[in-house]
Amino acid sequence: MAIYLNNAATSWPKPEAVPKAMYDFLTRGGANLARGTAAKRDLSTMDMVMCCRENIAKLFDGFHDGDPRYVTFTSNVTESLNVVLKGFLKKGMRVVTSSMEHNASMRPLRRLEQKGVIELSVIECDGEGILHPEDLHSVMKGTPFDLMVFTHASNICGTIQDLPAIASICSEFGVPLVLDSAQTAGLIPISSSEMDLAALCFTGHKGLMGPQGTGGILWRPDFAEKVDWFIEGGTGSFSHLEFQPDMMPDKFEAGTPNLPGIAGLLAATEWLMKESIEKIHTREEQLGSLLLEGLKKLPGIKLAGKMSMEGRLPVFPLNFHGRDHAEVAAHLAEDPGIETRPGLHCAPAAHKTIGTLGDGGAMRISVGYFNTEEEINTCIEGLEKILSMPVEA
Repeated sequence: MAIYLNNAATSWPKPEAVPKAMYDFLTRGGANLARGTAAKRDLSTMDMVMCCRENIAKLFDGFHDGDPRYVTFTSNVTESLNVVLKGFLKKGMRVVTSSMEHNASMRPLRRLEQKGVIELSVIECDGEGILHPEDLHSVMKGTPFDLMVFTHASNICGTIQDLPAIASICSEFGVPLVLDSAQTAGLIPISSSEMDLAALCFTGHKGLMGPQGTGGILWRPDFAEKVDWFIEGGTGSFSHLEFQPDMMPDKFEAGTPNLPGIAGLLAATEWLMKESIEKIHTREEQLGSLLLEGLKKLPGIKLAGKMSMEGRLPVFPLNFHGRDHAEVAAHLAEDPGIETRPGLHCAPAAHKTIGTLGDGGAMRISVGYFNTEEEINTCIEGLEKILSMPVEA
């Protein structure tokens, strides 16, 4: 039976309540959102979507008093970041980010830079992927910026950035802060009210334990007013207008949302709130420590990132002396049946920062809540077996 160690790509398996909620919606509910009468079926869909908004707001520290209107649903964190960046940034604006960014933010930023819309400053992180707050402070002290966007934790090496320090610096200089929480939402408590985030972009299918095709944005109300929408159409509201309404949450939600996905995300958030983020994080950290200590003992491995579990998620990029990491991944998948992810992980700038770009990336192992100690030990033993084989000339 396969052992799944690719949780940085998507968490798996999902809590049993998630697929059940999606199945129940499609077989017993199924009404479109705000596109019907006041029938019980229609009201049930409206209630489901509102409850999911409320849960998302609560999970992130009662984001701005937990007002569900300021939770926008999207298909994923990439769409969320595009909505924020392309809707807010205007000609002549200056943006600062880090060298550890995923292409979800780096590509739209580079595109806007290429078109001459923005000036982009990329702060170099160190070899462990850390953005040092003093470097950010120095850059902001010398240049006025209109926006900062950065990823809370690396999808390659798991390095967690110092969000409180970074948020404090942004506040000091009056720079709106947009957070990419793809790897941390549901795994690390994020006090959005304390951080005074302009927008928190999340995906539903990773730490939040929901299905693919779900994500969203948590807005600071004043910031949401400054962002233009770029998708216009039916909202099920204000239908007498031929222009997109600017009321939240309708402003950014034209068209029919992924309602089966939202049903699954609602179930996932309910499960998550019951289990608790702290419990999940502790469990993943324990499994990560077991894997990290085992990896350190294996010969022929080049492990990038932090060498302890302090300040990191259980995400480990591996390269091998004399062996192609993709071939090792293929061997692991075949025997003992371990699923990982080789390659560049949609983050070439981050690989360049931690020194693995020249290797074509790395083989990433990422642990999840439902993994077991036995599976971690099987992974270490599988790697040990592969590394004991003769290197082909």
